[in-house]
Amino acid sequence: MDRLIYTAMTGAKHILAQQATVAHNLANISTSGFRAQVDAFRAVPVIGEGLPTRAFVVDATVAADFTPGVIQTTGRDLDIAINGKGWIAVQGPDGKEAYTRNGSFAINANGVLQTRTGQNVLSDGGAISVPPDTQLTIGKDGTISTVPTSGEKTQISEVARIKIVNPPEENLVRGDDGLFHLRDGATADVDESVVLHNGALESSNVNPAEALVNMITLSRHFDLQMKLLQNAEQNAAKASQVMVVTG
Repeated sequence: MDRLIYTAMTGAKHILAQQATVAHNLANISTSGFRAQVDAFRAVPVIGEGLPTRAFVVDATVAADFTPGVIQTTGRDLDIAINGKGWIAVQGPDGKEAYTRNGSFAINANGVLQTRTGQNVLSDGGAISVPPDTQLTIGKDGTISTVPTSGEKTQISEVARIKIVNPPEENLVRGDDGLFHLRDGATADVDESVVLHNGALESSNVNPAEALVNMITLSRHFDLQMKLLQNAEQNAAKASQVMVVTG
């Protein structure tokens, strides 16, 4: 009985957390390059004197689904998608290097190449500045070239090269900023084998139908945990009545 109460109580708590994860995934269906978050739970015994019958449910793993999304053509010069594995290096809100698959870029008022959410896109030398009055193209290897929009339009200049990396996926962890970082806080090396698609974006890898079914399933699991707690309460009440009668 004691074990049932603790397991059902913590199970219901973490099911609510898992529902929040699924809701977060659904909210990012249209976010380019988004990687679905995955939660898993397990029951563990409570360690301590007098607590051998109790068991908790804990969040065992909070990981990401690294399955690639679908590459969709946009025709926009500042959109890129990664073919297969790989990551784009950007400057996170904390100033440190982070990684994303969202290749929808824009140039801010200061001529700095950024993601649509405001992170600076990085090269090996830091942030990338684009000269004014130029048309920008991004090559398959991340090389950024510009052509003047006026005057001699045949003059092609190489501005920088976007830092593209491909660290082992097990070394990546999602931060609170939604970007990925290396677990040890280090920075990844450039991977020359990663190929980019210009004028295209990678879709989110969230499956809407699967996520909705999962949400319904979690709701039913939560109801089950509540029924277990109600049964435990009813059994305790009946046991007390038996004790009173036999006493």
